[in-house]
Amino acid sequence: MSLQDLSRIRTLRDLDVAGRRVFVRVDFNVPLQDGQVADDTRIRATLPTLAYLAERGARIVVASHLGRPKGKADPRYSLAPVVDHLRRLTSQPVAFIGDCVGPAVERASQALAPGGILVLENLRFYPGEEKDDPEFAAQLARLGEVYVNDAFGAAHRAHASVHAVVDFFPACGIGLLMEREVQVLSRLVQAPESPFVAVLGGAKISDKLPVVRNLLGRVQALLIGGAMSYTFLKAQGHDIGASLYEPDQVEAVADLMAQARQRGVALHLPVDHVLARRPDDPTETRTVRTGEAFGDWCGVDIGPETARRYAVEIATARTVFWNGPMGVYEVPAFAEGTRSIARAVAANPHFTVVGGGDSLAVLQQEGLLDRVTHASTGGGASLEFLAGLELPGLVALLRKAS
Repeated sequence: MSLQDLSRIRTLRDLDVAGRRVFVRVDFNVPLQDGQVADDTRIRATLPTLAYLAERGARIVVASHLGRPKGKADPRYSLAPVVDHLRRLTSQPVAFIGDCVGPAVERASQALAPGGILVLENLRFYPGEEKDDPEFAAQLARLGEVYVNDAFGAAHRAHASVHAVVDFFPACGIGLLMEREVQVLSRLVQAPESPFVAVLGGAKISDKLPVVRNLLGRVQALLIGGAMSYTFLKAQGHDIGASLYEPDQVEAVADLMAQARQRGVALHLPVDHVLARRPDDPTETRTVRTGEAFGDWCGVDIGPETARRYAVEIATARTVFWNGPMGVYEVPAFAEGTRSIARAVAANPHFTVVGGGDSLAVLQQEGLLDRVTHASTGGGASLEFLAGLELPGLVALLRKAS
């Protein structure tokens, strides 16, 4: 999908919404704790779209999934707590209905006043959602005259409310969040200003290999951290002790490092490590250099020298993309490496993009979320977009635009 192709998709500004029922697919798949929203980043990200529609007199039907209820109603995954939270964030009247299709839901959507919001119950309470069932999609389409997809985080799923439903609406487009995500991520893969530095962490390199391969021709430096770095170090023959790594990816990683050398991309790996007996136990730790014996200890964070070097690399960049923690950041004693990356990215005054729930959570904890150019709510969708893969949600809208 080229930026030129994507520019053919209609945006909110292209749609006539006054007085019409607008079915808005959002991504309210947020973490809950004790019946409360624990992180409202994704909810807040959709507020501009909802406000835009309300100001123009649209009658707004909001749909989302939450968790993995496996195609049946499960109170643990009800959107009711999310609706309570949304009411605190908007001045618009917000109603909630305990279903997402059927005559009662259709009547409720018809009864909406201009500017009113009706939030549907979890789409995944029906198996037709994840099966991309046209029949289920047709039922959803009876709830509106205009379709708006503002759920970039679900755009990589060929699910009914993202993909099949588009065929049943005469007017379709993307919301302000989706538009911003596409513009920013397109800039990373099509016109990044150099030096472009990508910082990648997390547990599995297998999740990010397609992204790394696609970025190799665009970045000047790759900074690798987290458990995924131990697959790289294993491929180089280093002792990694009991550190988590992916044995089946060692060959692929060795090939990736060879490609980076051929392209002149600087691929940086940790030069020191914080080790622990167990990844959940901070009572006994030590710091070692790469090449030293790990014994039966495991790596839980990048060391201070690595953090310093990575910060220097980030400071020199004109474009930065960061996805994934540098260690077991959930344990405060093992979070300093990830926090140092968050501070370095936030201090860079140029074009900075951060994706992935873990990275965003650390930025938020550090009070730095508003210091980056763009905080992507896309998760897996962002990675697939950067890998050059087609996203079903965008493909459906492109098909509609042609």
